[in-house]
Amino acid sequence: SLCCLSADVPPPGPMDLPMSLLEMGCSGRFELITHPVPGQPLPPQSTLPHGLPPTNLNLETEVEKQFLRDPAWLPIHDKDFAFQKVTQRKVDVDSLLNCCPSPLHSGLSVVRDPTTGMLLDFTEVLLENTGLSAKNSLSLQRQPGPPSESLRGSNTNYPFLPGGMEELTLEQIKKKSELEEEIDFESDLLKVAPGLKLCFLLLCLQDAASSSSPPEKGKEEKSKLKENTEENKKWAIPVNITSPCDDFYKRIPNPAFKWPFELDVFQKQAVLRLEAHDSVFVAAHTSAGKTVVAEYAIALSQKHMTRTIYTSPIKALSNQKFRDFKNTFGDVGLLTGDVQLSPESSCLIMTTEILRSMLYNGSEVIRDLEWVIFDEVHYINDAERGVVWEEVLIMLPDHVSIILLSATVPNALEFSEWIGRIKKRHIYVISTLKRPVPLEHYLYTGNSTKTQKEMFLLLDATGNFLTKGYYTAVDAKKERTSKHAQSFGTKNTSQNTTDRSVWLTLLHFLSQRQQTPVVAFTFSRTRCDDNARSLDSMDLTTSIEKAEIHSFFQKSLTRLRGGDRQLPQILLMRDLLKRGIAVHHSGILPILKEVIEMLFSRGLVKVLFATETFAMGVNMPARTVVFDSIRKHDGTGFRNLLPGEYIQMAGRAGRRGLDATGTVIILCKAGVHEMADLHAMMLGKPTLLQSQFRLTYTMILNLLRVEALHVTDMMRRSFSESHRDTQTHEKRISQLKQMLSAMPSVDTEGQLSDLLPYYHTVTELKKTREAVQHAILESVNGLKALSVGRVIVVNNKQHLNALGVILQVSSDSVNRTFTALIICEKGNEEGKGNDNAALPHLHNMSLFIPEGPCSHTVQKLKLQDISAITVKTLKVIPERIIDNYNKRQQPRFKLDPPGQAISTATQELLRLAEANPSGIATLDPVNDLQLKSVDVVEANMRLRVLQESLRDFNCIHSPMFAEQVCLCERMSLQEELDQLLFLVSDQSLTLLPEYHQRIKVLQSLQYIDNGGAVQLKGRVACQISSHELLLTELLFENVLSPLAPEESAALLSCLVFTQNTQHPDLVLFLFQGIERVKSVAQRIGELQRECGIPQTAEEFVGQFKFGLTEVVYCWARGMPFAEIAQLTDVQEGTVVRCIQRLDEVLKEVRQAARIVGDSVLGSKMEKASLAIRRDIVFTASLYTH
Repeated sequence: SLCCLSADVPPPGPMDLPMSLLEMGCSGRFELITHPVPGQPLPPQSTLPHGLPPTNLNLETEVEKQFLRDPAWLPIHDKDFAFQKVTQRKVDVDSLLNCCPSPLHSGLSVVRDPTTGMLLDFTEVLLENTGLSAKNSLSLQRQPGPPSESLRGSNTNYPFLPGGMEELTLEQIKKKSELEEEIDFESDLLKVAPGLKLCFLLLCLQDAASSSSPPEKGKEEKSKLKENTEENKKWAIPVNITSPCDDFYKRIPNPAFKWPFELDVFQKQAVLRLEAHDSVFVAAHTSAGKTVVAEYAIALSQKHMTRTIYTSPIKALSNQKFRDFKNTFGDVGLLTGDVQLSPESSCLIMTTEILRSMLYNGSEVIRDLEWVIFDEVHYINDAERGVVWEEVLIMLPDHVSIILLSATVPNALEFSEWIGRIKKRHIYVISTLKRPVPLEHYLYTGNSTKTQKEMFLLLDATGNFLTKGYYTAVDAKKERTSKHAQSFGTKNTSQNTTDRSVWLTLLHFLSQRQQTPVVAFTFSRTRCDDNARSLDSMDLTTSIEKAEIHSFFQKSLTRLRGGDRQLPQILLMRDLLKRGIAVHHSGILPILKEVIEMLFSRGLVKVLFATETFAMGVNMPARTVVFDSIRKHDGTGFRNLLPGEYIQMAGRAGRRGLDATGTVIILCKAGVHEMADLHAMMLGKPTLLQSQFRLTYTMILNLLRVEALHVTDMMRRSFSESHRDTQTHEKRISQLKQMLSAMPSVDTEGQLSDLLPYYHTVTELKKTREAVQHAILESVNGLKALSVGRVIVVNNKQHLNALGVILQVSSDSVNRTFTALIICEKGNEEGKGNDNAALPHLHNMSLFIPEGPCSHTVQKLKLQDISAITVKTLKVIPERIIDNYNKRQQPRFKLDPPGQAISTATQELLRLAEANPSGIATLDPVNDLQLKSVDVVEANMRLRVLQESLRDFNCIHSPMFAEQVCLCERMSLQEELDQLLFLVSDQSLTLLPEYHQRIKVLQSLQYIDNGGAVQLKGRVACQISSHELLLTELLFENVLSPLAPEESAALLSCLVFTQNTQHPDLVLFLFQGIERVKSVAQRIGELQRECGIPQTAEEFVGQFKFGLTEVVYCWARGMPFAEIAQLTDVQEGTVVRCIQRLDEVLKEVRQAARIVGDSVLGSKMEKASLAIRRDIVFTASLYTH
């Protein structure tokens, strides 16, 4: 306001104090200046280069701009009248360029006195990269986004540049793509919109320079250069852990973290690598102490003030690690689908899926990230979720170091080599040689008090397989079976009682020998429950332990509402736990599972019946592991355990520091297992890490919305493509290019103008003939024809259309050879050969007739050398001919005349050749040899056509034809080069066809446009982590909007429930809803099929299971859990897990509804979410409190 007034203020009189305002900095502080400058008025002054902000805007122009020049305000009819007032308008080209106000390109910096630190002055400094933001750049230099998005990022953000991918250079950006064109702003612009008489409105010129994907070629060339400079070096470096690490404390005088025990060599090696900020892959046996590596990394990042992300495949494991690390470090946060605890901590524990979405959405956490720790990396073999690990590894930026922890895997080096290659950094591979606590594996055949000691050692602690133990077990079992049959006749005792007696006997035996705690692995949930229930007479705990179990159990359940504490499962488990028995599988309520895990780790649960998941997720060793059976059902059928699975589970036996050896027992209930099966399972190689990489729509859409990243880049870097050794290919390519440029050029002038087509025809002829010959050799008739005495036409380096007769056929069916007598010129018996006839006159069918006296040679021929099988046969005596020939090969018999048998055969062959100089009748594969398969018939016809066409070429008549030798060599080099160029190009990617099919699906559903730009539907689908197509379609088809919150929750349960159950009778509106969801799914399934994706529509629809719709509906309407459990045969734990995952889906739909702008649906989803988040289903985990 001071500026506005200054116009009306009278000039300063003699009494007025000369004063002026000085603006200090940009914070709005002013100071008065009182020294006058003679003859100068006193304007406000500023220390900033830009001067004061403009004060008062002209209202008139504002109004005119808004109401007269904004096309939205113009009338639709009678336009000319509206325009009369403002027709005199200047052409304003700049108005077409819509750009945000640019950020300040300079800032203030303080100048201090170097000795005292006093403020001396402010100087203006230019800032670089001010225009970068999360919406337009992959660079770490970009400005941070709003704080609300700092944790999870936003789905409009660009990710940070993944490590190992290059940013585009200026030259590549300058190269124009086909879709871009220059616009001349002086002459090319339209002044009048088409169709209007005197319209001055230039309606927004859309996409002036259509921003299309940056040119690929430049990029490829650049990466080629780059890769060539990095000679083929090994990225994975195995670390030798046999030599002791003596100078450890010298090299790390004050470590970031100290343990109360001395570290093993492998741990020390890993810590040294972490100190050097290298990436490591630690493949160690169960209970060897991999966690030490993770702990050191977390301690280091706390010391460096950076962050660490610890990812694990299983939510239960995340919760457990959260508790462990929280006790050790304090500053730890947890992010899972439904829980978010202190996300600002320096160490964040999360599931891999969340890290993936943070990477795609450009979360600010990634900036401060120093380590990412992947635990249980062998989970990458998981068919469903393995791809997530690969995506995360590919998307991690350069500054993040990687720590991979895994059970022992055979191909750790290969896997690390892949990571090293895509990240362009070394990975140090550290593996342990043996378990810290060795295992002893036994067979157990006891089933009564009398036989309870029948336990036979099968594999001792040093890894020797004892066949003696196996046979004694077989004998013990056999003896009993026969006795049993004698004493009782052959009555079948029921399976259950025998099971029960085996377990009672075994557990009694083990508790006597102080071998508890025991984990009993059973591969079916119902068997787990039955076995535990059948032990009703067994009590394994003392009264003190009973009291401790009781108080812990009651304390843990205080969070539950009264009704929930009386659930049948809880009452049953309480009863079992008091006697030291427990059950652990996916059907158990999560809170009960945690109680059981905690009691087990305290040693209060003596016997735990568990399924395989217990070995995967929970780090809880026992003294003994028992296998109820060694066969499991893997979703498709029953099979024996794989060595990897067996080791993972057996590895739970043996607690470090408590037991000298761990005991593993395999029960032999029906009979003793086959020795070969046991041997393979115990001593076989664990499963290799294999890529489960597959394309998902979310991945494609997330990469398409960022111009600088391509889906093909992702595919090229996946582990499934790790066999593509691009570096060696690149080297060979440059060699071939040099060789080709050094060769003389091919003369294709005049008569030789059809030389190249001739070459191609000849090569095709060769290939086709080889194919036909293979077919002949593999057929019975062909082999009959190629028998002793058959006359053949021979073509190889030495002979051209020479006749020969077969003397012997080798019995080796793979590389069959034929010994034959062939006629030749005298003096050419040894085959000096005419190699330079690189293009044999294949069109020339005339037989070889010697010019001088006729001689002969006996040779072993390969199939390729026999160009035709004639209709003639000769009577020959093969042994005589071969003996005579071999004899005359010795120097002292060199000059002997050939024997009778040979001369007769040679004369006969010569007579045949002279009788048919222009070619001899041959056996036709189709008509004579009866080869009727389509391929052979087609190839045979093609052969005829090709042979006919050879006559029409001109080049063969050219006198220069014989000199075109280098052509063959040149063409073979060229072919190799083309093949290699194909291999390093994206065209050879295995998944490329599927990628194009999926793009087609996305285009026809309008998730992306034809140029590949992501549309609104695509943006919505990016938000959704699984079943993205179905959910987005439901959203856009308004299937969910008319439904009440609890109904939509019930319908969406089909996305998270995976078991097969029988449908209860549903309420009508739920039934209609299900039909609508199915019809949408059917439509998507059919569309995918049309676009070429192999999954049938039925399979696509079949993956959505509606077994829990009614349960979820009743739960959302407030029915207590005890009643809900009665509605279905699905176990309680599964129901809880399903509803928890449903909550994540509802959150995603709410986000998606916000993007679409459907606030009603958004609030409905929120209501649904609130309705299901209650009671036992959403009791917080015991580990997080």
